[in-house]
Amino acid sequence: MRLKLVTATSMLALCLFTAAESAEINQDGADAVKETLTKLLPDDLAKSGFITVNPAGTRYEIIYDLAKLLTKGDPATFTINGLTPFSTFATPLDNGLWNIEGNDTFNVSGHFKDLDQKQTNFTYSIASIVYSGVFDPAISYLRSGTFAVKDVKVASKSEAEEVHASIASMDQKLSSTDTAGGNGRIDFVGSASMSGFVEQVSGLQMPPLEIRASSINVDAKVNGLPAKQIREMIFFMLDHLDEKELSAENTEKIKAIAKEAFPLLTLFSETIGVNDLTVTNEMGKGGAKAFGYNLAIDGPSDAMRFGFGMNAQEISLDTPLMPPKYAPFMPTNFDFQLAVPSLDFASFGDALMKLDVNDGAPEKAGEEMAKKLFRDGRVAIDFPKISAKSQVYDVDMTGRMEGRVDTQKDYSMEATILARDLDKTIAAVQELAKTDPDLNQVSFGIMMVKGFAKTDPDGRSRWDVSISRDGSVAVNGQQIKGPDGPDQDQGLEPDEEQEPDQGQDAVPAPQQQP
Repeated sequence: MRLKLVTATSMLALCLFTAAESAEINQDGADAVKETLTKLLPDDLAKSGFITVNPAGTRYEIIYDLAKLLTKGDPATFTINGLTPFSTFATPLDNGLWNIEGNDTFNVSGHFKDLDQKQTNFTYSIASIVYSGVFDPAISYLRSGTFAVKDVKVASKSEAEEVHASIASMDQKLSSTDTAGGNGRIDFVGSASMSGFVEQVSGLQMPPLEIRASSINVDAKVNGLPAKQIREMIFFMLDHLDEKELSAENTEKIKAIAKEAFPLLTLFSETIGVNDLTVTNEMGKGGAKAFGYNLAIDGPSDAMRFGFGMNAQEISLDTPLMPPKYAPFMPTNFDFQLAVPSLDFASFGDALMKLDVNDGAPEKAGEEMAKKLFRDGRVAIDFPKISAKSQVYDVDMTGRMEGRVDTQKDYSMEATILARDLDKTIAAVQELAKTDPDLNQVSFGIMMVKGFAKTDPDGRSRWDVSISRDGSVAVNGQQIKGPDGPDQDQGLEPDEEQEPDQGQDAVPAPQQQP
C-alpha cells in the first residue's frame, strides 16, 4: 500500500543518520543533518531539494517535498496532484538517541499509463498520520515507536478494472530490549491492529468482488537480531551497487560482516488474526468468524525449527454452487500446523562464508547449501495438528514424515488419525449415495477403514499408521502391505472364525465385508 511508502520514506531518510548531533539546535546542525540524510543518495536526488532541514526550537524539522522528485517526469505518462510537503521532527538526546515525531495528512490523485499506454486513474487519502518514536543511529532503526493512521481510502480505475478500498483505523507499536548476554544483539516486539477493512474489485474479466473484515491483528517478535551488522551490510551494498564483481578485499570484508551477523536471529514469530471475514461475489457469500495464520522460527542455530500454520473457525458458505445435500460435508472448522525441525543454520552459515560470491555456477552451490541446511540431505516434516470438523465428521491427525531433499521415493511416515462419531459419517455418506451411487464405494471404503480402528477411552476411533522406507504399511500394529505389495497373510480362511479384539469396535474386519 502507498501508506507504507509514505511512512517508509521518512523512516528511510532517518535511517541514514550515522551519529546524533549536538544538543545545540542551530543552522549548522541543520545543514549537518541534511548532509547526513543525502550523502548516500544519487547526486541528482541529493540536489533536487526534496529534503530541507531547519532549526525549530529544541528540535529539527525535516521537510520532505516529494513533488520535487517528479519534476523531470512526463505528465502525459504520470501525474499526481495534491502531493504537499510533510514534516518529521527530530530531537537529539543526551544519550545519543533521537526522538522523532510527526503529524500529517495525505490526499492525492492522479493517473499513470502502463507499457501499453492504457491509463489508470487513482486517488489516495489518509485523514491522519501520527507517529512518534526513539531512533538509534548505531543501528539505523527505531528502538521504540507508536504509529496511528485513521480513515484510509484508496481507489483506482482503468479500462479493465476498478478497485476501492478503505480502512477505518490502523495502530502499530514497536519496542525493543538488548538481548540477554550483552552481545550487542537486540530483541524486538511489535504489534499492529486494523479495523473496518473493506475492498471492492470489479472488472471486465471478473464479476464484482467484496472482501470485508471487522478487524485484523498482528503480533510479531524477533530475538537476537544483529541490527548493527545488518546496518553495515546494507551500507556496504549501497556503496558497491555499481560494481559488477567484488574485489577479493571487498569479498572478504562482506563475509567478515556476515560471519559476525550469523545467526541472523534466535527467534522469529508472527501471528495474524482476521475477525469476521466475508467474501462476496455474484456466486454467493462465504467467510469465517475467525481466520488465523502463524509462522515461527526458533531454537539453537544448529537445530532450528520452522513452523507454519493456518486455522479457521465458524466457516460459512452460502452459494447456489453448493447443493444443499453436500453442505453438511463442508468443514466448519479446520486447523493445519506443520513444522520442519533440526535445520542446521550453523553449518549453512559456515558454508555461506566459504561460498565464492562471483561463482558462475549457483545451481551446484545451491545443492551443497541444501545439504548443509538439511543434515546429509535428510529432511523431516512434523504435523503437530491437522484437523477438520463439519456437521458429519470430526477428524484429527498428528504425525511425522521423513525423506530426502533429492528424491521423492526414500521416505517414511508415522501418523495417528482420530475420528469422532464415525458411524454418523458413514450414515451421512450412505444417505448421499442414494442420489449419487458413485459414493457407495466411498461408504464401503470408510467401513473397511473402520475395521482396522481401535477405540480410545473417549470414544474416538484411532488408527496408528506406519509407512516404512521399504514401502511396508502397518495400521495399529497390523501389517497390511509388505515391501513387495499387499501382505498375503492378512486374509482369513473360509472356515476360520475371527477372534474378537477387545481394542476394536464391534465391526467385521474388512475381509468379511460383503
